[in-house]
Amino acid sequence: MVVEAVPEGKYVDVGGGITMHYHEAGSGDRGVILFVHGSGPGASGWSNFKGNYPFLAEHGYRTIAPDTMGYGYSTKPEEGAFSLDDVAAQYKGLLDALGVDRVTVVGNSQGGAIAITMALNYPDLVERLVLMAPGGLETRETYMAMEGIKAMIRVLYKEGISKDTMRKVFTLQLHDESKITDEVIEERYQVAMTQHKDNIARIHVTNQEDRLAEIHCPLLCFWGANDKFCPSSGASKIASCCPNSRTMLIANCGHWVMVEYQKLFNDLTLKFVNNDLG
Repeated sequence: MVVEAVPEGKYVDVGGGITMHYHEAGSGDRGVILFVHGSGPGASGWSNFKGNYPFLAEHGYRTIAPDTMGYGYSTKPEEGAFSLDDVAAQYKGLLDALGVDRVTVVGNSQGGAIAITMALNYPDLVERLVLMAPGGLETRETYMAMEGIKAMIRVLYKEGISKDTMRKVFTLQLHDESKITDEVIEERYQVAMTQHKDNIARIHVTNQEDRLAEIHCPLLCFWGANDKFCPSSGASKIASCCPNSRTMLIANCGHWVMVEYQKLFNDLTLKFVNNDLG
């Protein structure tokens, strides 16, 4: 008997034949925080944010960690292509179904690109943004030249998914290899076995750099200086273009700030949503 490495939560029909799976915690006395995970084989909301959303729930927030379409336990379409607008609308559908009309959106990598789209498309819904190395700020060619992206593509289309090949990708994902535990690999591997290999290409992430100045809500951005998936030059784009932003570039850190510097991320995010960052 195989024990599920990623626990099962709740489900909501968001329309268009898509059912989204999510975990949630917290009372919501202080507000609602939505966590939007990144892409890659085996990604899920719980795997990305299990060290973060319970912390903020303990401090009075209702925290919601869904699986994006095609990931985790959410619906995995076998055909078709989807824009960032399409996926942002699915997330809005989830929040509508849960009765949420104001939210802080936390997004990393592809999830950061989705979070930016939500802020642009639904400014009355998104009151704050927390981004970790968001995608959608460079050309496709720039991303495809990144060492981590090239390794992930090799695994998907040439080497094949295995625990060993996924561990190779994670040595590029995290600067501190001690964080690459057997637990993390098992979580990702089990979910990856349920995904289509072309899943990563199903959501088209467009370059939103030219629209950053339209984001006026408070924005906190984290970026690892050693990121091998999304170039850290994006940090200066956020800092210079978003008029109400603060950006932190972190030394000795890869693509997963919320994992490698969990306490720093949790503490600063809590201060930010509490409006206590100073």
